[in-house]
Amino acid sequence: MSDNSFGTLFRVTTWGESHGPAIGCVVDGCPPGITLNEGDIQPWLDRRRPGQSKFTTQRQEADQVRILSGVFEGRTTGTPIALMIENTDQRSKDYSDIASRYRPGHADVTYDLKYGHRDYRGGGRSSARETACRVAAGGVARRVIETLLGEMATIRAALVQIGGLAIDRARWDWDEVNRNPLFCPDPVTAVEWEGLLSSVRKEGSSIGALVEVVAENFPAGLGAPLYGKLDADIASALMGINGVKAVEIGEGMGVAALRGEENADPMRMRNGALHFEGNRAGGILGGISTGQPITARFAIKPTSSILVPVPSVNRQGENIDVMTKGRHDPCIGIRAVPVAEAMLACLLADHILRDHAQNSWHRARDESSLSGGR
Repeated sequence: MSDNSFGTLFRVTTWGESHGPAIGCVVDGCPPGITLNEGDIQPWLDRRRPGQSKFTTQRQEADQVRILSGVFEGRTTGTPIALMIENTDQRSKDYSDIASRYRPGHADVTYDLKYGHRDYRGGGRSSARETACRVAAGGVARRVIETLLGEMATIRAALVQIGGLAIDRARWDWDEVNRNPLFCPDPVTAVEWEGLLSSVRKEGSSIGALVEVVAENFPAGLGAPLYGKLDADIASALMGINGVKAVEIGEGMGVAALRGEENADPMRMRNGALHFEGNRAGGILGGISTGQPITARFAIKPTSSILVPVPSVNRQGENIDVMTKGRHDPCIGIRAVPVAEAMLACLLADHILRDHAQNSWHRARDESSLSGGR
């Protein structure tokens, strides 16, 4: 099985299965001399950790990260950083019934069709458990970003819709995201979501969601015009999160209903600096960042593991109904919020290093009036 890595200069390779002894990742390309310890990574894993509320899976994992290599005396050495997270609460017996059955909506059938063999215990590599590795890598990426750009560069995500119930953006409060278990920026809608999720869970079903992620105070110039477009890479990174079925950048699908003058983000010079008077483009033009907030949203499907019987087939080619037992999230969009932040952090750290490698020499020599704000 190939394709377990992503990134160019800041490159992440994940390993491990949902019910194996451990999961982890190797981060290659991290610059040397950056201060890093487990305490820089653990808080992000704690936000994603399962079993923290009745609205997520009750699997109890501490998700304690260990740095195995790449750090000496509290600083990165420039060599590969290996991170490990032990699995401590596997219940593989929950999956014995589906060893030869294909769960609808899961990768069971496609894994078997491709490889002829699969780890049915929680889905193996296809399990969302693997995303803990990405969150750990994102903790390293954040340290790279903070070191190179300063603390003003932020990456934040929030849940903005569950099922057909969306937040009121007039009530958006970033501080509220960490005050409720649903990562919701609207305190009123958060209460309504709790009632909705309780009902869905009692019915043994699940529900989809929409997540929004925003990166602010990043420089202009990240990305490349053709095959390294920043928005294309963001779409790929977010689409690679388990269960994601659609990604929007900026105004996204909404641009289809606009006229040219409505979609354009007007520009003016103010106090000798370039100023945008709109951001429908989501902070990216021609595949290159503008210096405005980089915004993206993605839709994540309902959890496929449900207690409602769904028609399927087994490995012997017989028609059956499948009802998935075990511990599952009624809405996987909730814990996708810290994963979204991590994937964007890894991607932006990579693009910062790529941009620096190609363009830092000419910026030091020739800073124009438009690029002076970088």
